[in-house]
Amino acid sequence: MLKHRGFPGRMPGSDFQFTIRRANPKGVTPLVRRERRSDRKSVDRRADTAFMQALWECFGSEPFERGNLDAGRLSWLFGREVIAADDPFDPADYEALLVINENMARASFPDAFEDET
Repeated sequence: MLKHRGFPGRMPGSDFQFTIRRANPKGVTPLVRRERRSDRKSVDRRADTAFMQALWECFGSEPFERGNLDAGRLSWLFGREVIAADDPFDPADYEALLVINENMARASFPDAFEDET
């Protein structure tokens, strides 16, 4: 499992996890598309924005390996802002390649991209 050095382990000032420390010995947690409802807590929405910002700052528009990125946090973005770069795609593979769908990500999380000039 690739460990993304320099990627934040969690959202600053919170317990929202962005990475995992070690591979799951029972098997890889598969990525699934989780639906974001309009009644989600604001702190959950801030965690999604912070995670998207970290993904963009670390990888930009280039494909990246899932590695030690948290499956639960990725699943909130998977299938919309983060999509499979492989075909066929294995959602239960630490080496699976993902890519940011930039147009969708900018529309969904404008705050994650506002620091760009």
